[in-house]
Amino acid sequence: MDSRSSHDLVPASSSFQLPVAQLRSVFQPHDVERKLAKLPDREHEHLRITYERMLERGPDRFQVKPSGVPDMASLYAQLPNFTDVLDDVRRHVALAQDSRDGLEVTPILLLGPPGIGKTHFAKKLADLLGTGMSLVPMSSMTAGWLLSGASSQWKGSKPGKVFEALVDGEYANPVMVIDEIDKAGTDAQYDPLGALYGLLEHDTAHAFVDEFAEVPIDASQVIWITTANDARGIPEPILNRMNVFEVEAPSHEAARQIARQLYASIRADHDWGRLVSPEPSDDVLDHLATVAPREMRRALMTGFGNARLAHREDVQVDDLPRGTAGRSRIGFMQ
Repeated sequence: MDSRSSHDLVPASSSFQLPVAQLRSVFQPHDVERKLAKLPDREHEHLRITYERMLERGPDRFQVKPSGVPDMASLYAQLPNFTDVLDDVRRHVALAQDSRDGLEVTPILLLGPPGIGKTHFAKKLADLLGTGMSLVPMSSMTAGWLLSGASSQWKGSKPGKVFEALVDGEYANPVMVIDEIDKAGTDAQYDPLGALYGLLEHDTAHAFVDEFAEVPIDASQVIWITTANDARGIPEPILNRMNVFEVEAPSHEAARQIARQLYASIRADHDWGRLVSPEPSDDVLDHLATVAPREMRRALMTGFGNARLAHREDVQVDDLPRGTAGRSRIGFMQ
């Protein structure tokens, strides 16, 4: 591995702003007008409303990118086991600088055991890029229409998540998080991942057709992040379309670092934070280091509450939920 710090891969700007880089059309109004004109007068009312809403809002959406390569030191500190992914994002941001190009990120697969913060990372990345986020939980999905919409011929049909994010949202390049992609259900009629074959390819995503609206949508700027516990449940053609990052559970020391950052973040986000100690004790950090990252916030909120009930500024180990460490310890590297 290069001896340089990950933070030095590209120069960071001293400030991080998210200007509107440009407007981008996500559909062509004449396509919508043509579809609307062909609708029977008293049929497909939901589809008619959808077309009218599209024309009323217009096709232009914000396509944004950071004004410079952001200083991501806080994210590296909060997510020490995601260093490789953060490095990759910084490279993509660097490529988009000093040009009229939009931010183009190769689809990302975060592969690793449950509870290590994969979905949390995706949300943090969406916050960093400032483009909004849509979460699609594949574990509860049994048909491909959740992504690509269901035909208007079906009762109760509606557009899919991609259409909603682009047409009803504000951005041409939102972050779409496909959570637990390896748990997508299947049946004889539908492939839940079918729409992704075209959506993950930059060229074909330019003219994505939602099955409900049947109007080409430009989904080429969508930033895709998928998560999975096991790659064996993902078809090879889908894997080949993504950069795969195997995310390990944090070491004990890295977990202490995550806990310290989370403690400071929660304290700073609440007015009552001024009433508790600015730093957690070592034994509290050691205890939290045995808790899965997704459990830490709940444990800390319980600890803060118990400390306040006891009229103390400091959070003690006894303030934290009992049994939490033992239940989640298996997710960590020792």
